[in-house]
Amino acid sequence: MYRILIGDDHEHARQAMRLIIENDPQFEIIGEATNGNEVIELTEKFMPDMILMDINMPILNGLEATRIIKERFPYVKIVMVTVSDDVSDLFEALKKGAQGYLLKNLNPSIWLEYLHSLARDHAPMPKEVARRILHEFTHPSKPTEETVLTAREQEILTRVAQGLSNKEIASDLFISEYTVKNHLKNIMQKLHLNNRVQLTRYAYENGWVRR
Repeated sequence: MYRILIGDDHEHARQAMRLIIENDPQFEIIGEATNGNEVIELTEKFMPDMILMDINMPILNGLEATRIIKERFPYVKIVMVTVSDDVSDLFEALKKGAQGYLLKNLNPSIWLEYLHSLARDHAPMPKEVARRILHEFTHPSKPTEETVLTAREQEILTRVAQGLSNKEIASDLFISEYTVKNHLKNIMQKLHLNNRVQLTRYAYENGWVRR
């Protein structure tokens, strides 16, 4: 089951996305948000696998919400959904970290095919977009805050180093095992580590846990 969060300030748009996604047994909608701030809050709470994000939302737009989420939760896939087919919007979304781009007026079968491809990391990138990205990021800058862990991630890292299982961590923090699992994926991606042993060693070497 691939867990999806929807972010769009229009009820009809959210309803349309629900109708498309709910017809596929491999997808599950785990929450809905009406502005960028809500998307960020629900991402931290539910740790979805993918977010369908409208570009134009109040309080905080989808592009800025995407940038913040990808800094904090790099493993989450983000698909921008919009009525605009302007390549500049697509390019800006990819610069912020989005993995995909869907037009709201596309056929539902195309939506599902594309989302399945993204879930399997098989979605192709248009050649023109790839060319522009290559030009834009000839000298990429590395984010200085990339490895900063959230308070929740610090709690989970500490418990991993103490030898707790995912089930025990979930019980201790009153969250689901699935949320723990996704937090761990996020932590390992931020720290460029591959397993719990490496996480434990990192925690001890950096003073998260006393020997």
